[in-house]
Amino acid sequence: MRRIRHETHISPRALATVLVTATCIALPGATVWGQRSGVNPPKVMTPAEFKASLTSLPADLRVAYGSDPQQFGELRVPNRPGPRPVVVLVHGGCFKLSNLGDLGPMGDVLKTEGIASWNIEYRRLADSGGGWPGTFLDVGNAVDPLRALAAARNLDLGRVVLVGHSAGGHLAHWAASRGRLRDGSPLRSGTPLVPAGVINLAGPINLADHIAHYETMCRDTVITTLTGGTPAAVPDRYADASPNRRLPLGVPQVLIWGEHENFVPQSLAQSHVDVATKAGDRARLVIIPAVGHFELASPRDQRAWPTVLAAIRSILEV
Repeated sequence: MRRIRHETHISPRALATVLVTATCIALPGATVWGQRSGVNPPKVMTPAEFKASLTSLPADLRVAYGSDPQQFGELRVPNRPGPRPVVVLVHGGCFKLSNLGDLGPMGDVLKTEGIASWNIEYRRLADSGGGWPGTFLDVGNAVDPLRALAAARNLDLGRVVLVGHSAGGHLAHWAASRGRLRDGSPLRSGTPLVPAGVINLAGPINLADHIAHYETMCRDTVITTLTGGTPAAVPDRYADASPNRRLPLGVPQVLIWGEHENFVPQSLAQSHVDVATKAGDRARLVIIPAVGHFELASPRDQRAWPTVLAAIRSILEV
């Protein structure tokens, strides 16, 4: 197996140090572990451990959806009769770190399960053209090329589920809502592919609600940089970027959180599920005991992966 080379702007060791430090900051909705709480910290996967686990096989096909070096996706297709269901994978990284190699192992395992995957890359905050509106446009423009790939690769466009982790969870959730964007939104592009559902693995939803907590955990003004301002300064951007502002989405939504999640408070996830359900959507929150933020993206973690795979199978009906 080959190891994916990750192009990040901070070393895994430094990132681990930053995140461990950040978990000691008391915020609403967060659990503070250690001496002040009188409870030993739970043993959860660290960023460094997650990065160390990232080995994957080469994808079957790499396809560009634009001219920028970051505008491409990697397709993995199982050796089984079609039409094949598809998972669109959207990696995280605080909207600025990591790359699609984070979810390559998930694509490998899905392939052994008879499920195709389309693992997308996009411009992040550190990339030219990333941020507003480029990051969102990239994700939308990356999903839609599945139509062109479907015939040659025998993909079932009626069984497509969007799966994203952390920042990618937000982007996947947003992509599921983009067909309901307002007229005149700068994030509108093409004819959005309507998925069978979306699975958000501990990603922000309403960006305005997540600024204080998420930016503290990421140690950077990633949400206000992504949108180009505060909610008071650019309210339309927050409305366009937040999928909960377009309920009902009309597709099933599964939110999967670790019991010891630090980036996105469970209370905000539950609030979204309550409002989405009231609006008429099928939405649910699943809490996985004894895991944190990074286990959710690792198919090698047998506490989290069976739940993630079961959610994927449920939506795809396979």
